[in-house]
Amino acid sequence: MASTNITISNCHFVQHDKALLFGASDKTPEDKILKVTLAYNHFGKGLTQRLPAVRFGFVHVVNNDYTEWHSYAIGGADGATIISQGNRFVAADGACKEVTKRMLVPESIWRKWTWRSEGDLLLNGAYFRESGNPHWAKTYKGYPLIPALPAKDVPRLTKLVGASLRCRVDARC
Repeated sequence: MASTNITISNCHFVQHDKALLFGASDKTPEDKILKVTLAYNHFGKGLTQRLPAVRFGFVHVVNNDYTEWHSYAIGGADGATIISQGNRFVAADGACKEVTKRMLVPESIWRKWTWRSEGDLLLNGAYFRESGNPHWAKTYKGYPLIPALPAKDVPRLTKLVGASLRCRVDARC
């Protein structure tokens, strides 16, 4: 049985090709009940893709700071539902500007998947390609979502995320 209702928050991600993957295999369709929340994280330098990538399930991406990605920030397949609210997406110069990527299917299929951007701040040419049901909230009534704060507040909300180690070169942490 797949885990449900997972929250990942207050993390600082850097230097990864493939950072987060939810619902990794076609052989685990029980992941359709997966519910994941990503909140108050910073996705920074040296990231390529899967911030996250989602197969099946429902992912709420709320008040995260995306300051670099090279291939895509949010990707998915197999009918995943992705709700992005109050995030800040800053596309890197010379890298992909599209936040989203649908995997291995034609538009005639993925346009039915519910991927929505609400209150996101898209900077330096970043864009989020929406699809599916604009009235998605009626379908998920009763699922506890973290209320999104304004995207302009995201740098302040994520300023101190990650481990707080006081380390120096030539000294133990």
